[in-house]
Amino acid sequence: MKLSGRFQVAALLAAGFMALLLLGGGLAACASGATSASASPPTYTESDEPESRKRATNRLKLAVLYFQDAKLNFALDEVKQAIVNDPNWFEPYGMRGLIYLQTGEFALAETSFQKALSINPQSADTMHNYGFLLCKMKRPAEAMRWFAAALADPGYGQRAKTWSAQGNCQLANGQSADAEVSYLHSFELDAGNPATGYSLASLLFQRGEMQKALFYARRVNNGERATAESLWLGIKIERSLGNRDAQSQLEDQLRRRFGQSSQALALERGAFNE
Repeated sequence: MKLSGRFQVAALLAAGFMALLLLGGGLAACASGATSASASPPTYTESDEPESRKRATNRLKLAVLYFQDAKLNFALDEVKQAIVNDPNWFEPYGMRGLIYLQTGEFALAETSFQKALSINPQSADTMHNYGFLLCKMKRPAEAMRWFAAALADPGYGQRAKTWSAQGNCQLANGQSADAEVSYLHSFELDAGNPATGYSLASLLFQRGEMQKALFYARRVNNGERATAESLWLGIKIERSLGNRDAQSQLEDQLRRRFGQSSQALALERGAFNE
């Protein structure tokens, strides 16, 4: 199941990381130099934060901005400088893992996430990203363990994201029933997430449960974040249910907003069963 550019890896993984850095929520956690799996990082306040951490923080902020702008070489350079300034801080290693994940250098990404977790084994965001990576590496059983570890953290604020990623991993490995359960958990926590709504609609459509699929497809397509994929799926669902007016409205929207997309071209061919 392919999603549009709005649902890309970078957007899904970096959003929480960006919020932590730019809003300050993730800058209190630091590493003391301990690297054992049982070590718990202390916290710095503004008054006692060393200059090395401040310099690393500024470098990491730049790295995140470059990452979101798809300037990955620049992002990696900034991460390297952050590590030079503060080699015992876990977040630069996590960011490095994201960069390598995006470039497809999975072995390097795994080493980076493992390093981050060795410094701060309580980082649920890193657990999520490591689970995501392991699923990409076709190691779903390991991925499930890291997703579960992230979800077990009662203070973790990105649970909807992790439930959705777990559902994607399960679906990719033929576990459609388990994927549906994960997507539903994600939907309960964040009903406005178009990626989760699309995933549920697509899964139910493929299963032939059209009325259920319609509910989720309409939630996505009635909002501002509809995509060519979601509109095309909605068209096929409305068509299967004989809702001609709704189908026509979605077709008009697809042509108007995404006229050069593969989905719009399929519509013009009448290729509803491709």
